[in-house]
Amino acid sequence: MSKPMTKTQLVAALAEEMGSDKKTATGALDAVVAIITREVSGGGAVTLPGVGKIYCRERPERMVRNPATGETMKKEADKVVKMTIAKALKDSVNG
Repeated sequence: MSKPMTKTQLVAALAEEMGSDKKTATGALDAVVAIITREVSGGGAVTLPGVGKIYCRERPERMVRNPATGETMKKEADKVVKMTIAKALKDSVNG
């Protein structure tokens, strides 16, 4: 398995794809991340065409076990960020 692409590498690839400089690409990437963060943290969802859907899901209160001590305890309800991968991306990876 190869290493994940870093932000610097992503900005460089984005700048090349857009035909612009790295400063513009960094601004575009930061803006997209800010929009996704704001929308998902507010309880909404964002669909990235061809990539997938990012959304927030609430988890109910539940019993969990501390692996160090084996003690069971109640964990309060919380929220978790999920992503559903688009079929087009799955097909391109497997095909």
